[in-house]
Amino acid sequence: MEGTVLCAANHAPLTPISFLERTALVYPDRPAVVAAGHSAPPRTWRETRERCLRLAAALAGLGVARHDVVAVFAQNIPAFCELHFGIPMAGGVICALNSRLDAAMASVLLQHSEAKVLFVDVALLDTAREALRLIISNNKKPPTVILINEALDEEPPVLPADHHHYHDYEVLLLSTTINGAGGSPEFAIRWPADENEPIALNYTSGTTSRPKGVVYSHRGAYVNSLDSVLLNDMPAMPVYLWTVPMFHCNGWCLVWGVAAQGGTNVCLRKVSSATIFAAVATHGVTHMGGAPTVLSMVVNATAEERRPLPGSRPVTVMTGGAPPPPAVLYRMEELGFLVIHSYGLTETYGPATVCTWKPEWDALPAAERAAIKSRQGVHHLGLEVDVKDPATMASVPRDGRSMGEVMFRGNTVMSGYYKDAAATAEAMAGGWLRSGDLAVRHADGYVKILDRSKDIIISGGENISTIEVEAALFAHPAVEEAAVVGRPDEYWGETPCAFVKLKDGGKRGGVRAEEVMEFCRARLPRYMAPKTVVFVEELPKTATGKVQKFTLREKAKAMGSIPRSKQGGGGGSGTRSKL
Repeated sequence: MEGTVLCAANHAPLTPISFLERTALVYPDRPAVVAAGHSAPPRTWRETRERCLRLAAALAGLGVARHDVVAVFAQNIPAFCELHFGIPMAGGVICALNSRLDAAMASVLLQHSEAKVLFVDVALLDTAREALRLIISNNKKPPTVILINEALDEEPPVLPADHHHYHDYEVLLLSTTINGAGGSPEFAIRWPADENEPIALNYTSGTTSRPKGVVYSHRGAYVNSLDSVLLNDMPAMPVYLWTVPMFHCNGWCLVWGVAAQGGTNVCLRKVSSATIFAAVATHGVTHMGGAPTVLSMVVNATAEERRPLPGSRPVTVMTGGAPPPPAVLYRMEELGFLVIHSYGLTETYGPATVCTWKPEWDALPAAERAAIKSRQGVHHLGLEVDVKDPATMASVPRDGRSMGEVMFRGNTVMSGYYKDAAATAEAMAGGWLRSGDLAVRHADGYVKILDRSKDIIISGGENISTIEVEAALFAHPAVEEAAVVGRPDEYWGETPCAFVKLKDGGKRGGVRAEEVMEFCRARLPRYMAPKTVVFVEELPKTATGKVQKFTLREKAKAMGSIPRSKQGGGGGSGTRSKL
């Protein structure tokens, strides 16, 4: 309108770096980062800001310029929190690598990202060392290595004999001169000139193909951090337990979000039932997150592992990934954990929808509440979600039955795939980001994921949602974990094959495959019930807790096609496997 201007007085690029600046001013002496299971005192927000400035200055001294990629190969340690601020403060782009990568894939991603510097957790040095050797053997220049020697338990890590070959993280922060520019707390932050500049490069899990590099902007990270804080009921000064890997979508953007609220990061290197309950009790945890695997750890904790929860309010748990079975949600509620179900992709900065709770649902029976909570819900504040026919791009009816593909558009959709313009164009064809997930939409607008498009089982012309079959399996009292894929079938084309992990190592009364199949037939349409049950000791998972269904599909395929002679009569097969 006439008389308006866009200038420095009313516009500044949005960036999560600003969260650290504000919190260090408002909560300078509040604990910022604490190592679970370790006696070291927490670092305050004043100390954390100073360390991040020193880190940025040191990176500048090592030659890191604007938009240079700086990789991090670490578990959930305190330094990882600092790196989320120190790297962008130097103008760099943080590339948090999956801590479970093997050396071959780590070398591929380091070369693709052209990382100039690599921070390595001493616990992962063997893998990193081999990755660097592979880079050199490929006649490529390896990144400068900085070793993080940080304990998260009472046993300090053992330094390798060749540790003097690498820069040391603490020495780097405290040194006065590094190539002419030392780790100075007076470093002038390199603020982004444009909020659409890159802040992070995240590689997809690669469970279905070679990982793609997803680029995040300062603006998108800022918006999704605040969205996650608001929609997960995170008040001022929360205590957040790091059970979500910080490498996964930058910890769902909550490394930055916790800073925005002046909270405390409780870093947990090894996630287990015992360590979760111990950390919650010791540090007064108010919030945590994780894939359904983490929920499974909580509900299946032994009496010896469980500890009384602190405070009068439940611990809020943000969960994502595969929809948690209603039975697991019900058990979490009984134990004093309030589960908020989210859904998203690496391409949407992590969570992009949330099953926002309505007060009128409080009066519903527990089973109905759990069923509602297992839905993916409605969009975050920073973008739109729709369920569309991928061919016509028309929205499907909101009838809870018509199936389409989940699509997104808005402020928290990735900038694109690094060095892959063709894949970027394909993913965003039609002006929406295509997720590859199939879902229905209910009359109230809430989305319910039925399956990945590649996971849907087509049996005799009928679409079978593996998620619905898995929910029935989880209701069995002896089942701890379950995953369903299609197995070739001579008559039906393919039928559900269930891979099941039993509680207590399978000692619950010698459960038989036929018993599990009959249990499902009593709760599902007959064509949806598994015709094969395979008992396993563990399900194959990614580092973020997602079941690697492509591995299970290969195993089901290797079992061969179910012959026509076994059709009808409810017949099926069962086996045990170490997988």
